[in-house]
Amino acid sequence: MFRTLARPEVLVTTLAAAGILMVTMGARQSLGLFVSPLNSATGLGIATISLALAVGQFTWGAIQPLAGAVADRYGPRMVLVGGLLLLALGSAMTPFMDSGPGLIVSLGLLSAIGSGAGSFSVLIGAAAQRLPLESRAAASGVINAGGSFGQFVFAPILQKLIQSIGWIGAMWSLALMTLAALPLIGRLAGSKEAPAAHRADAGNGLRAAIGDALRDRSYLLLHVGFFTCGFHIAFLVTHLPGEVDLCGLPPAVASWSLAIIGLANIFGSLYAGSCVARYRSKYVLAVMYGSRALLIAGYLLLPRSETTFYLFAAGLGFTWLATVPPTAAIVGKLFGVRYLATLFGLTLLSHQIGGFLGAWLGGLAITRLGDYTWMWYADMALAAFAAIVNLPIREARPQQAAVPA
Repeated sequence: MFRTLARPEVLVTTLAAAGILMVTMGARQSLGLFVSPLNSATGLGIATISLALAVGQFTWGAIQPLAGAVADRYGPRMVLVGGLLLLALGSAMTPFMDSGPGLIVSLGLLSAIGSGAGSFSVLIGAAAQRLPLESRAAASGVINAGGSFGQFVFAPILQKLIQSIGWIGAMWSLALMTLAALPLIGRLAGSKEAPAAHRADAGNGLRAAIGDALRDRSYLLLHVGFFTCGFHIAFLVTHLPGEVDLCGLPPAVASWSLAIIGLANIFGSLYAGSCVARYRSKYVLAVMYGSRALLIAGYLLLPRSETTFYLFAAGLGFTWLATVPPTAAIVGKLFGVRYLATLFGLTLLSHQIGGFLGAWLGGLAITRLGDYTWMWYADMALAAFAAIVNLPIREARPQQAAVPA
C-alpha cells in the first residue's frame, strides 16, 4: 500500500505534514513530565496544575474546527505559522507563571491553541486535498506516525533536560524546538491541491456541510467513541508520571513509558493506515477500543514493576493515536474531503471534551482519594463502550484504488 507514496511530490507533502505533527504532538504529549517539578517549584498543588492542563486539553480540541475552517477557506500556511509561534510563546511564558490562572493562560490557552492549530485536522485536511485518492490512507498513517515519533523523541529528551538544566531550561528548550518546524510549512502549504479535491461536495458551502454532518447518526456515534478516546489519552498523558511515583518507581520509568507509547504507535499508525485501505474503519476502531479495555484489566491484575509499565505502554501505544486514520477516513467517506479539516476538527473537539475530563478528574482523584483506582475502572468501562458504539456506524466498504506503476 505504501507504494502509493512513492511519487516525489506525494512523499514530500506527507513527510512535511508528519514532521510538523512530530513537533506539535511531541511537545503536547510530554507536558505531564512537568507536573511534578512545576508543583515542587510553585506549590500550587497537583489539582491546580491538572486543571490548567485539562483546560489545555479542551482548548486543543476547541481550536481544531476553527483552525480547520480557516485552513479550508484560506489555506493552511498562516494557520500553521501562527500555531507554531503560539506554541513556542506559551512554552516560553510558562516559567514566569506562579499561579493557577497564569498556567491556564500559558499552558491551557496559548500552548494548546498553538499545538491544536498545527495538529491533525489542519494537517490531514491539507494533505488530503493535495494527494490523489489512492495515497490518502497510507499518508494518514504516516502523518499520524509522525506525531507518535514526536512523543518517542521528546519525552526522554525533555526528561533528561529537566534533570540536567531544570524544568525552566527544559521548557525554554521546548520553545526553541517548536520554532525549528517552521521551514516545513512551506513544503506542505506550497504543494498544489489535487484538481478534484473541491468538486465532490463544494456545492452547499461550509455551513451546510456542518449542518448535514450534525444531523448524521453515524457522525454523532463517531463523536461518542472519540470522546472516550480523549478521556483515555489525556488521563494517561497527564497522570502516568504520578502513577509511576505512587508505585515507588523512578521518574525515568514514566518518561520511557511515554516514549515506548510513542514508538509503538509509529507501527500502530502505519498498520492502521494499511487497515483503512482494506477493512471498514468502524471495525478497526472497535478492535482498538476493545483492546484498550483488556489491557487496562491486565495492568490492574499485574504487579506494579518497570516491566509491567513498559509492557502496558507498548500495548496501549499500538492503538494510542492510531485511532486518527480510521476516524478521519470515516469522516471523509461520509462527507468528502472538501471540508475534512473542519468536520474532522469537530470530532477532535469531542475527543478533547473527553480529554478535559480525563486530565481534570485524574487530578481530583489523586487529591481526594489518594490514588487512581477509580479512574482506571472508568477508563476501562469507557473503552469497552467506545468499541460498541462504533459498530452501528454507516460505512461503505473501502474502494481498492489502482496503484500507479
